Amino acid sequence: MIVVTGGAGFIGANIVKALNARGRTDIMVVDDLRDGTKFVNLADCTLADYRDKDDFIKSVEAALRGEPHDLPSIEAVFHEGACSDTTEWDGRFMLQNNYAYSKTLLNYCDHHGIAFLYASSAATYGGSSVFKEAPEFEKPLNVYGYSKLLFDQHVRQRWHDLTTQVVGFRYFNVYGPREQHKDKMASVAYHNHRQVRNGENLKLFGAYDGYEAGMQSRDFVYVGDVVDVNLWFLDHPERSGIFNLGTGRAEPFKAIGEAVTDFYGRGQIDYIDFPDELKGRYQSYTRADIEHLRETGCDVEFKTVAEGVKAYLEWLNG
Repeated sequence: MIVVTGGAGFIGANIVKALNARGRTDIMVVDDLRDGTKFVNLADCTLADYRDKDDFIKSVEAALRGEPHDLPSIEAVFHEGACSDTTEWDGRFMLQNNYAYSKTLLNYCDHHGIAFLYASSAATYGGSSVFKEAPEFEKPLNVYGYSKLLFDQHVRQRWHDLTTQVVGFRYFNVYGPREQHKDKMASVAYHNHRQVRNGENLKLFGAYDGYEAGMQSRDFVYVGDVVDVNLWFLDHPERSGIFNLGTGRAEPFKAIGEAVTDFYGRGQIDYIDFPDELKGRYQSYTRADIEHLRETGCDVEFKTVAEGVKAYLEWLNG
C-alpha cells in the first residue's frame, strides 16, 4: 500500500494519478475533505482506500503506542498534506498541522521501515538571495515557511539515527493541473487563464523591490516534473536527503502572462499596485540551486515556463 497524504490536493492528486499510470491502485489517500470541491481531483483516479486526516493520525498514534489499530502494511508515504497558505498567521494551527503531524508520521515510518517522502518548501529561504540547502541561507518570511523549516531541522537532527529512506522536497513555485481548489493560493498561470477566459485583462504586480513591473522572477516548476522527481526517489530507496525541487531557472511573472496571451491569441497585461500587506513578506526572486539534486543521479528534465504553461492550458481546455 502507498499512502498519499493531502492526496485530494494539488501535488498529492497528481502523484496519485501518476501512480495509477504505473498500474498502482493500492493507494490510500488521506485528506480533509471539508472542502468537498477537492473531490474532482480524484474523480479520474483509482484508490484502494480513503481516510480522513484526523482518523488516520489517530490510528498512527495508536500504532506508535502499541495499541490496536487498523493500518495496513505500507510501502511508502508521500506526505503532501499541509496548510500551504503563506498568508495564514495562526502559528499554533500552522505548527500543529505542518510540524507535529509530520513528526508523528516520520516516527511511524522510521519504526516500520516505510519510505517517507515529504513536502518541504522554498519558503524556508524567504529573505535569502541564495537558494541552497544549507542553514545559513534559510530565512523564512512567514510562519508557513518557518513550519517547514522547523520540520527540516528536526529531520536533520535525526539523520544518523534514521533507518529508512527520508526525502524532503523544497518545492519552488509549482503550477499545473488540479490546483483549481486553491483559490487565491493557485498559481499565477491559473489566475491569468481565468482572467482571459472571463474577458478580462491579465493582472500582474507592478514595480516593486527594485524590479520593473512584471519582472519579479521566480523558479516556476511544472507539477508533472515535480511528480516525476518524487517517483524517481521512490524508485531509488537508497537516496535520502533534503533537496530543492525547481528548474534551476528564474523567469519573470511577465513570461507567464505572455505565455497565456500567446496561447489564447488575445488579452493584455495590466499591472496593479503591489499590495501593502505583502511588502517585506514576499520573495521577489527565487532560483533553485539543483546541484544537490543532480548529484543523486536524478535526471528529470524540467519544462520552461513557455513549455509548462502551454501544457497546462492544453489540459485546462481538454
